[in-house]
Amino acid sequence: MNRHLLYLVILLVVGIQSCSVKKFIPEGEQLYTGGEVDMEADFRIPDKKDIESELNALLKPEPNSRILGMRIGLWAHYKGSRENPGFINRFLKNKLGEEPVYFSSVDPEKTEGLIFNRLENRGFFYSTVESEVDRKKKFASVRYSAALTEPYVLEKYEVDRDSLPIEKKIAELLEETELKPGMRFDLNLLKEERVRLDEALKLEGYYNITPDFLIFEADTNNYEDKKFDLFVRVKLNAPEKSLIPYVIKDINVYPNFSLRGQQEEQDTVEVSNIRFMQDELVFKPELLEQYILFQPGQLYNSQTSRRTSSRLTSIGSYRYVNIRFDEEDSTRTEDGEGQLQANIFLSPLNKRTVRAEIQGISKSNNFAGPGVMLTFRNRNLFAGGETFNFSTNFSYETQLAGGDRKGLSSFEFGINADLIFPRVVFPFPIKERFSYSVPKTKISLGAEFLNRVGLYRINSISASYGYNWNANRYVYHEINPINLSYVNLSNTTPEFDAILEGNPFLKRSFEQQFIAGINYLFNYNQLGDPERKHAIFVGTTLDLAGNLVNLVNKTFSGGEKTFLGLEYAQYAKADVEFRYHLKLRRDSEDHVIATRVFGGWGHPYGNSLSLPYVKQYFSGGPNSVRAFRIRSLGPGTFHPEEFTIGSFFDQSGDIRLEGNLEYRFPIVSLLKGAVFADAGNIWLAKENEAIPGGRFSKDWYKELGVGVGLGLRVDIQFFVIRLDLATPIRSPHLPEKDRWGNDFDIGDKTWRRENLVFNFAIGYPF
Repeated sequence: MNRHLLYLVILLVVGIQSCSVKKFIPEGEQLYTGGEVDMEADFRIPDKKDIESELNALLKPEPNSRILGMRIGLWAHYKGSRENPGFINRFLKNKLGEEPVYFSSVDPEKTEGLIFNRLENRGFFYSTVESEVDRKKKFASVRYSAALTEPYVLEKYEVDRDSLPIEKKIAELLEETELKPGMRFDLNLLKEERVRLDEALKLEGYYNITPDFLIFEADTNNYEDKKFDLFVRVKLNAPEKSLIPYVIKDINVYPNFSLRGQQEEQDTVEVSNIRFMQDELVFKPELLEQYILFQPGQLYNSQTSRRTSSRLTSIGSYRYVNIRFDEEDSTRTEDGEGQLQANIFLSPLNKRTVRAEIQGISKSNNFAGPGVMLTFRNRNLFAGGETFNFSTNFSYETQLAGGDRKGLSSFEFGINADLIFPRVVFPFPIKERFSYSVPKTKISLGAEFLNRVGLYRINSISASYGYNWNANRYVYHEINPINLSYVNLSNTTPEFDAILEGNPFLKRSFEQQFIAGINYLFNYNQLGDPERKHAIFVGTTLDLAGNLVNLVNKTFSGGEKTFLGLEYAQYAKADVEFRYHLKLRRDSEDHVIATRVFGGWGHPYGNSLSLPYVKQYFSGGPNSVRAFRIRSLGPGTFHPEEFTIGSFFDQSGDIRLEGNLEYRFPIVSLLKGAVFADAGNIWLAKENEAIPGGRFSKDWYKELGVGVGLGLRVDIQFFVIRLDLATPIRSPHLPEKDRWGNDFDIGDKTWRRENLVFNFAIGYPF
C-alpha cells in the first residue's frame, strides 16, 4: 500500500509491538507470506531480469503488504473485525484494512503450470518447474524452481506463399521486420510482428485486414540443433474482402451535421472532387478542403484517416468529428480493388460563448491572490474556423511567505484580444499540408494597468503576431516574429525613486520602455504519457530584442538611441529546461521521482546596460529554490544588510541555474505528499557596484543555495493546491567555510522564523 506518512503516524500511536498479527491467525490456517521464482540455466539469457519479473508477476495471490517489516493493513483488519472494536479501530480498518491472505488460497501446482506455459511462450520448450513450500508455524511461503532448456532460435523468416497480391505486399514488408536470424522464439514478439503487419497493410489500402487473419507457422524439421524457420501467411478461411486493397471513390463532407438528423435538401459545393453539403454557409469549402489529407482515387490509408480527424478536431470549431467509410459491395475497379465512400460528419460547437471565472492566481512572478476574468469567445468568426477571444481581468496580488519584506502588493487590470486562424496567414499565399496537426496563426493585442502599492504605476501595451504547431504528439513549436511591448512607468513614490537612484542598472531596466523582438519556443514533452515509466521534458526559449530597430536607426537616423521617441532595449536571452520523471510503480502514477534542471542566460548589449526588469531572472519561492523566500536568493553571494522593499528589486539577475529533486507519493485519497531538495542561484552578467558579489564567475558552483523540505498536495485532477515547507542547508551569502549547515533547532522560535519557509502555490513545480 505504501501510504508512508499515515503509516508512520499509526506507528507512533499504537506502538511497534502492538502490530503483531500472529495471535490473530485462526487455528488451522497459515498466513501466506509470498513466493519467489528461481531460474536455473547453464547458458546466457540476455533478458533474464525481464523474464524473472514476468514469472514473479504470475504468483497469485499477492501476500499482505508490509511496511518496515510489519503488516499494518492486516493488523488494522484484525483489530477492526473484533466485537465492539471502537471508533478508531473501525476507522483504521476502513482506511487501511486488508483481507488476510491464507496459504489455503494458494495453489502451487496451478502456478507451476502458469510458469511452464509462460516459459514455452518465451521459447524455452520442455523446461521443468517445481515448487517447495516453506512452513514456519503460523506462516508459509513457496519457492518455485524453473530449470530452463536451451531455447529455439530463428534461422529464416519468410512468406509461406506469394500467389496473392496481399502476400506479395507482406513479402515486401518483411524487409523492415524486427525478427532477425539468431533471435529466440518468443510468442510476444510474434504478436507484435502480426500487429505491425496489420498496421502496415492498412496503410496500403487493405481496409478489411485484421491481425487475426495472419498466422505464423514454425518448422524445425530442417535442423538437428535447436533452430527453426518461421513462415507467415494469410489464413485459408480469411474472407475475400480482406485480401484486396480499397480505393476511395467519393468524399462527402457535412460541415453542419446534427445528431438530430439532416435536412433533406442541402446545397452542395464541390472543391477538388470533394462534395461539401450544408444548408447554409457554415464553413467555407475551399478552406475546409485543406484539412482533408485523402482524395478520391487514392488507396485507403488508416494513418491518413486518423490524421485528418485530428486536423479537423484541432480547428477548434467542432464538438464531434466522425469519418465513416462505407464499402461499395457491388463495384470494383478494373484492377479488382474494392471501393469506399468516405463520409465526414462535423458537429459544430456553440459559436458564441461568455465565461466568467473567479480565480486563485499564482503567477510566474511569484505573487498570488484572487482574480476575476470575463471572456467572450466567437468560434468560426469568418466561416473559416477563426477563433476570436476577448477577455478582461481584475486581480489583487500580494507576496506570500515574504518574511521580513512587507507591503509588496498590487492591483492589476487588463484587457486582451486574440484572433487565431487555424492555418498559416502570411503576406504571400502558403498552402500547408502539415500531416500531424494544423499550424495556427495568432494575432494578439493587449493593455494592462498595474499599481504596485506605495511604489509605482505601470501602463503597458503589447502586440504579437506568430505561429504555433505540433510536429507530433510530443513536439511543440511556437514562433513570434513580431513581439512588441511598450511600458510607461508613472506615479513613482519618493521611496521608489530612492531605490532607482541607488542602483543605476535597475534604473536603466525601468527606463527602457520599448521592446521589439522575436521569440521562439520549443517543447518536447512526454510527461503526459501515462504508459511511460521513464518520461522526459525538454523546453527551450530564445528571445531576441532590438536588433531590427537598431538597424533601422543606423540606416535612417544615424544611430539614435530611441525609436519614435522611446528608449528601446537590446538583449539576447535563452532558457533551457530538462525534466525527468521516473514512475516507480507501473500500476500507479502517484509514486514518482521528479527531477528538473534549468539554465537561463540573458545578455544585454548595445543600447542596454541590463535586461528590462520584466525580463530579468529571480531565485527563491514556490517554483524555484523553495527553502529561500521569494527573490531572496542571490545574485551570487549578495545579501542585503536588511530585507526591505528595495532589496526585492535588487535581487534579480541576468543568469539563472537551478536543479530540483522530488519524490511524490500518495497519502490518502486526494492528499499526496512529497520530499524534495532544491539548489540554485542567479547572477549578473556585468559588474554592478550596488550589488557586490553578484557577477557570474568561474566559482559559480560555490555560490549555489541548497534547501530541503516536505510538501502536501491536494490533487483534484483539474488543479493542484500545493503546500511546501522547506529549510536551507546551504546559504551562499555566508563566508565560504560557513555556507553548509543548519542547527535545526525547531524548538527555537527565532530559528523557525529565520529558517522555515512556507510556500503556497497552484500546480506542481515541475
